[in-house]
Amino acid sequence: MSQVLDTPPPTTTAPPDTDVDLAALADRHGLSVSGARPSLPEYVRQLWDRRHFIAAFSTAKLTAQYSQAKLGQLWQVMNPLLNAAVYFLIFGVLLGTKDGVPDYVPFLVTGVFIWTFTQSSILAGTRAISGNLGLVRALHFPRAALPISFCLQQLQQLLFSMLALVVILLAFGVPVAASWLLAVPALVLQFTFNAGVSLIMARVGAKTPDIAQLMPFVLRTWMYTSGVMWSIDHLLTKHQDWPSWVGPVLQCNPPAVYIDLMRFALIDSFHGSQLPPHVWALATGWALLAGVGGFIYFWKAEETYGRG
Repeated sequence: MSQVLDTPPPTTTAPPDTDVDLAALADRHGLSVSGARPSLPEYVRQLWDRRHFIAAFSTAKLTAQYSQAKLGQLWQVMNPLLNAAVYFLIFGVLLGTKDGVPDYVPFLVTGVFIWTFTQSSILAGTRAISGNLGLVRALHFPRAALPISFCLQQLQQLLFSMLALVVILLAFGVPVAASWLLAVPALVLQFTFNAGVSLIMARVGAKTPDIAQLMPFVLRTWMYTSGVMWSIDHLLTKHQDWPSWVGPVLQCNPPAVYIDLMRFALIDSFHGSQLPPHVWALATGWALLAGVGGFIYFWKAEETYGRG
């Protein structure tokens, strides 16, 4: 008896419909691209929604910075003071930059504190993404929160240092004046500038981490051209044979603008004649250019951070 095996009919698979609009299909089912960059207004809204995280993160980083040191948070004040003491010995005494500069110690300490704010903000911003890849890859949040929080951390540290600066001003006979209130808008403008440059360097540092090794040398050179240890006005008066463009370049240098504004606000012997023309407009312009431009530049690469 023979057994007949029935061969099942061959199955056919329908070819995929190549005419399906995948974008429309994803939109119909509420799907979106993972990690896609939001629009600029939406990005700003997301960042504002996380303002409490930004403040808490910056405070936590500041608290942990010196947690292993025996003197703890005192180093927030001692570090810039020790730098000022070294600069006073080298530049003020040995190189004679204090000659012809009234209230040189308050002049120098103000410059060191304000410059340190900019320098530390930019250095921290350069490593904001590349140094926190675990956080960036683990959680979804606007990446701009990191460099902004690091700038806020440096602002908090500066405010601690300002207490020591006030003591130094009073100890050297600088009287309390209404002009001290000008320090508030000057710091707001400087913070905006610092945050913008930090956002720019955060994007560059995320793409090229080696830039973090180069930045200390760049910033050291920038410091020497910003009038931290010497008076730009006094130097230009002394070297009138220099090319005409040198003066405006030195005076309009952003850190020099913010340093001179703080000196004008706090030191009564630092007069308005030592400031560049239209100094408040200049300070506002630098803040808007760096702040807005840096924010947009950083936002344009939002979807690339933490990948690769």
